[in-house]
Amino acid sequence: MSSSKDDIYMTRKDKDEAEQSYLPNPATQRRPNNNHPVSLIAAVIAFYFFISLSVVFLNKIIMSGSDFNYALFVTWYQLVVALVLLLIFAHLGRTNKTFSIIPPYEFDTQIAKKVAPLTIVYVLMLALNNLCLQYVEVTFYQVARSLSINFTILFTYMILGKSTSAPALVACFIVFCGFALGSYGEINFSWAGIIYGVGSSAFVALYGIYVQKTLAAVDNNQWKLLHYNTTLAIIFLFPLVLFSGELSDIWATSEAIYDMGFWILMTISGLMGFAINVAMFLQVKYTSALTNTICGTAKACVQTVLAVMIFRNPISGMNALGILLALFGSGYYGWVRYQERMSK
Repeated sequence: MSSSKDDIYMTRKDKDEAEQSYLPNPATQRRPNNNHPVSLIAAVIAFYFFISLSVVFLNKIIMSGSDFNYALFVTWYQLVVALVLLLIFAHLGRTNKTFSIIPPYEFDTQIAKKVAPLTIVYVLMLALNNLCLQYVEVTFYQVARSLSINFTILFTYMILGKSTSAPALVACFIVFCGFALGSYGEINFSWAGIIYGVGSSAFVALYGIYVQKTLAAVDNNQWKLLHYNTTLAIIFLFPLVLFSGELSDIWATSEAIYDMGFWILMTISGLMGFAINVAMFLQVKYTSALTNTICGTAKACVQTVLAVMIFRNPISGMNALGILLALFGSGYYGWVRYQERMSK
């Protein structure tokens, strides 16, 4: 659990938090370009930075900073926390205007059947993302997952039959070069991390496409989609946790489950995973699509620098070049897509 994603509706560069975000970003909803105070915009951007960085670092600490290497269970628990928050805020929204953006909770089996394919993609996206964090350094995390742009272009053509402009393809090539160089130069290279990262990237791209196809089933309400997606994800993921052997291993060998501090950390990570939805909602509401793009790229740069400072991740020259290329290509792709949207 975020990513965006980082957005789900916008093309991939804005989707960086998607694997950790429990809500598709409403970035495609048209809204007036109101003039908001600079202090408010700065606060919204700062909130987004804090939440999105916290999601990644908290999950990394949980995945590798303890003996609790159970990515599927961590993902499932974070979804449970998100659902509890949804139920609380939906209830508060009945009487408090502050929470009125979240509609009352609902779960209709007929609608759930239509949302189910999206949820399967969603579960795989979240699980693979946490597995990727378990095996790679945070400095390399952005590179391992950078191919979402490439998969977005591929799936958009294969599933939706839409072609991509030449500048966007150039950005795609730059990202791939960054991925290749970053992987080759990674000091603590992990094939498992690479495979999980590429898999997560593929499902992030698929998720963005399936969201667009599924929104009509929930009256184009992204919060209502969140109700169904989170509920179904908890139901679908639990058998995987059970049959993977993680649950039995946790009870048999893990000391962390007896540590209150660990559960507090797990719960906070779930809160942050949910809060990224609010952060993205506010950023879309009070800033622009270009600001989202810039913030996504800037956040990735800050994330890499902080990873070096906090985790002391070693970086080779080729690895650094790969990271820079992946970030540049992602930023350029976001800029190209922004220009294309503005020209329509």
